[in-house]
Amino acid sequence: MKLRGYMLGTLSAVSYGLIPIFILPIKQAHFSVDVTLFYRFFFSALLVGGYLLYSKESFKINKKETLILTVLGICYALSSEFLFLGYDFLTPGIASTVLFIYPVIVALIMFFFYKEKLNRLSIVSLLFAFAGVIVLCLKGSGLEINFTGLGIVMLSSLFYALYMVIVNKSDLKVSGFKLSFYSMLFTSLFFMTKTGLEGQSLTITSLSLFFNFLIFAFLTTVISSLCLVYAIKYIGSTPTAILGALEPVVAVMVSVLMFHEKFTPNLFIGITLILLGVTLNVIADNRKAKLNQCTS
Repeated sequence: MKLRGYMLGTLSAVSYGLIPIFILPIKQAHFSVDVTLFYRFFFSALLVGGYLLYSKESFKINKKETLILTVLGICYALSSEFLFLGYDFLTPGIASTVLFIYPVIVALIMFFFYKEKLNRLSIVSLLFAFAGVIVLCLKGSGLEINFTGLGIVMLSSLFYALYMVIVNKSDLKVSGFKLSFYSMLFTSLFFMTKTGLEGQSLTITSLSLFFNFLIFAFLTTVISSLCLVYAIKYIGSTPTAILGALEPVVAVMVSVLMFHEKFTPNLFIGITLILLGVTLNVIADNRKAKLNQCTS
């Protein structure tokens, strides 16, 4: 079971890291990102919904759950949109790596708004993550920061962190699959509303485009989400979260091998520092949770 859990955790991270393979060609073809994201999450909701039907799990949710899941869908939608907008200003490798500091932002939110203490390991992790972002912004011998791109991707990371905090603090009594289904459904409704207000057509003009959207949804969203649920079940949340460090690594490899992004020393050092910072943060959270269990 442990081996299966580690394999599923790895597969979850790798599948999510494949996003640049699908999104960059679509952006280069000047296809609407909002329409792309609508179909990504709509098809994902259909596939996960099909699994819920197969497992005979109820779709019923109450008013409170509907409100919370709607907010989660909006947070997920804004995180996705800001990430893909960030690709216009930063390379996919750097954007994916900056996004991955969301566990550190979660720690800061919990510190400032829920008065949770930061231990020494958490503080060290924050410093590593911050140093990693600075190194990624170094170009040549000077500091050259694309503040627009960095700000946009940081917003993506912030909304994903808010998603994680809301899931953690809202005490939702729904299964992981039902949570994934409604998050994806409300995210797709967000983009459907946005495209409608902007007068964009949702028409899929070719069969190849339809399959591209379907594979995009299946590989980067459904596989990633389902593998994540089972990985947590088999090996726990901490090892699964650490395996999530593979997400930006895969995204960088895809960008370097397929889209000719330069693998510079700054990129390597920046990624290493951020991954180290996030891993230390996860370990610090795990220690804090165990300490709370012992004292309760």
